[in-house]
Amino acid sequence: MQPHTGGRTPGPRSLLLAEVAQATQRLADAGVPSPRFDAEELASFVHGVKRGELHLVKDGDFDARYWEAIARREAREPLQHITGRAFFRYLELQVGPGVFVPRPETESVVGWAIDAVRAMDVVEPLIVDLCSGSGAIALAMAQEVPRSRVHAVELSEDALVWTRKNAEGSRVTVHQGDALSALPELDGQVDLVISNPPYIPLTEWEYVAPEARDHDPQMALFSGEDGLDTIRGIERTAHRLLRPGGLVVIEHADTQGGQVPWIFHEGAGWSDAADHPDLNNRPRFATARKATP
Repeated sequence: MQPHTGGRTPGPRSLLLAEVAQATQRLADAGVPSPRFDAEELASFVHGVKRGELHLVKDGDFDARYWEAIARREAREPLQHITGRAFFRYLELQVGPGVFVPRPETESVVGWAIDAVRAMDVVEPLIVDLCSGSGAIALAMAQEVPRSRVHAVELSEDALVWTRKNAEGSRVTVHQGDALSALPELDGQVDLVISNPPYIPLTEWEYVAPEARDHDPQMALFSGEDGLDTIRGIERTAHRLLRPGGLVVIEHADTQGGQVPWIFHEGAGWSDAADHPDLNNRPRFATARKATP
């Protein structure tokens, strides 16, 4: 039995929602990992509405530039490069060519670090973010640990453009420098060193998703034959910067869980080295405490 509609036929689905359904299929066929989310996100970006408001866009207001954006995503250009924005914890960041796009898995790394700093008996904790890129980690720490003093270190001039844009008006102090020799003036004073360094082995180049391999800076991705060269260097920097009892938090690939804590061994002046899972329960970051004399 047909539902009674009072003599009216149900209204047609909006043009935009029909186009989003078509775009979703195109992105899925292109191998994009989250086709519906990306199709909706690009529709909301092009039309200037929230994702939950797409049905409110009138058919006459449909913007054909939507299909230009879909074509770019279909070619595996990162979603965030097309929209110019990336969301990270409570932040909206500006991103684009030349800077690593922050990933959701890094949010759990930062969450652990924020809890650890809050648990310290320190009024104005001193925090250093190495290989800062967009500034996502440094800015999240500054925002969520209100009295912290945060320094962000980035070597790449291209990435630094974005670090500075995002840090403008914040309490984060941005430095151009090499993570392996950074901030000697802070030696022995820092409460927490955190980093999402390059950690992909050079041998894995062909397995990296096109969005990262073809668009993220190579400097932010690869680090030697086993992927651990930069982490080994950061171990020495962190030990130099930290006060006794200070903490280091370092992200790594989910295949490196058994290896990274060994870099922060007792013989190098560390204690409590441990690995931690991300929200998908994969090993994602290692932590250690600088041993007290």
